[in-house]
Amino acid sequence: MEINTTMNGSEYIVALSGELNTLTAPKLSETIDPYLEKITKLTLDFAQCDYVSSAGLRVLLAAFKTLKKNKANMVLINVGEGFTTVLDSTGLDAVFEVE
Repeated sequence: MEINTTMNGSEYIVALSGELNTLTAPKLSETIDPYLEKITKLTLDFAQCDYVSSAGLRVLLAAFKTLKKNKANMVLINVGEGFTTVLDSTGLDAVFEVE
């Protein structure tokens, strides 16, 4: 998986490419965790992400919880049909903001 990041004021934008799975989820966590206390918005772009496993969902949920505690937002953008189905079936579509 490749991760590209951009800081736009207090918004941290993270674009994922490839698969977010058990092997790559720690890399995403290492990329976003240092910023969670400093930002007001985390935008995760899934346009080039082919697959998200339960390990990836755990990273997203942990980030969401930290951001919510700090009154910050997390938005998932360019979410594909397969990932949308996973979010729907797990009930996380009601938790995450998806654009």
